[in-house]
Amino acid sequence: MEKVLLLNASYEPLRVCSWRRALVLVLKGKADEISCLDSFIDGQDSDVPYIIKMRYYVAVPYQELPFSKQNILVRDNYTCQYCGKTHCRLTLDHVYPKSRGGDYSWENIVAACPECNQKKGSRTPEEAGMKLLKKPEKPRNYFDFELKKHGFDDIDMTQVWGEYAAS
Repeated sequence: MEKVLLLNASYEPLRVCSWRRALVLVLKGKADEISCLDSFIDGQDSDVPYIIKMRYYVAVPYQELPFSKQNILVRDNYTCQYCGKTHCRLTLDHVYPKSRGGDYSWENIVAACPECNQKKGSRTPEEAGMKLLKKPEKPRNYFDFELKKHGFDDIDMTQVWGEYAAS
């Protein structure tokens, strides 16, 4: 496993980090291992943590999920929200057109393939005779979004990180 669950001192999930970052936190005495895996690193057998806990409580201010193209694509599962195609050439489309005052917001931007984006043009989906697969909305939970970003959206996280992932 390349990703490590980082817990706050209160056992709340903070984020997912790389095993290298986790090892540095443990070696510097900033975190403790909760669970480890046997692994082979640089020619030596060693334990690699996959759940670590910070030794001191880290006050985390409310985290606003950044509005970016990458985050829109993650939210929409790299899928055109009109035809359902999945490929790497996705663009962003304003559901309510920018030319009519549509804004840059989570609720007005979706991933679209170039063909659907061109077909829709400066019209609403209804005017273009197109239907959205799902209504665009801002992701509600920062940590759940981070899990999805790291490819853990289809996995039952309690099987990987136990009760800590469900906190």
